[in-house]
Amino acid sequence: MPRRTKSTRGRTQGFTLTSLGDRVRAERERRNMSLEALSKKCSVSRSMLSAVERGTKAPTILVLDRIATGLDTSLARLLGNEKRSRVILLRHRQQKVARDPSGWQRRILSPVLPGVEFEFMRTTIGPDVNAGVFLPHAHGSREYVAVESGSLLLTLDGTKYKLRAGDSVYYDGDCLHAFANPNKVPCVYYLAMDVSGDSNGTEHRIVGKDSR
Repeated sequence: MPRRTKSTRGRTQGFTLTSLGDRVRAERERRNMSLEALSKKCSVSRSMLSAVERGTKAPTILVLDRIATGLDTSLARLLGNEKRSRVILLRHRQQKVARDPSGWQRRILSPVLPGVEFEFMRTTIGPDVNAGVFLPHAHGSREYVAVESGSLLLTLDGTKYKLRAGDSVYYDGDCLHAFANPNKVPCVYYLAMDVSGDSNGTEHRIVGKDSR
């Protein structure tokens, strides 16, 4: 069985705890949300949120992603500054990388654009690692996954799907989703997600289990 994500601190390349805390607070206040309201929405304790905003505690990637979800935004927006240009080139050294101590990392490949809640990432999950359960995004959010190497165990609202190298999948982002690597070699996959949602949305329906 894949081991669960540890509660120890993760690392984010090129970003300080102070700047991260300032960004979280700014996004929360821009939405006129109290710490209590955000805590309830993202399932992260008020004390943890307060510590993150003060820059005294480093959240794991999973916790930071839940905070971003509670703010209806992307992890990329909490880690990077907005860029305004018709063409934006991100060299490898310029890409933000968030590392979790349990053995997985997320490399953000997309820039943060004004008014656009989109994120494109390359994730590497080590052998026998469970990255955890991610909260549903806004109604109408969409996610696309493509596996580059290894095998990925994707769970959507309790239904498991096993993806191998070369496989891809789309799913509505407004569901519980979990990622794990149950094998003895690393898994590398790409994920593109639009978490802006829309008024019409999409209806998430699990039509069956495919773990072949």
